[in-house]
Amino acid sequence: MADHITLEGARQHNLRGGTVRIPRGRLTVVTGPSGSGKSSLAFDTLYAEGQRRYV
Repeated sequence: MADHITLEGARQHNLRGGTVRIPRGRLTVVTGPSGSGKSSLAFDTLYAEGQRRYV
């Protein structure tokens, strides 16, 4: 099993085509300016990707 989750070209709400690699089993903090898509990344995209791959 991979030690990280990689999202490539994620697009949802204000999140526009970013690529990110997030380690599994570690606390990860998402920061950035208001309206940059932090909530979309953390709650929507990352959760859905985790469900798709690991459940």
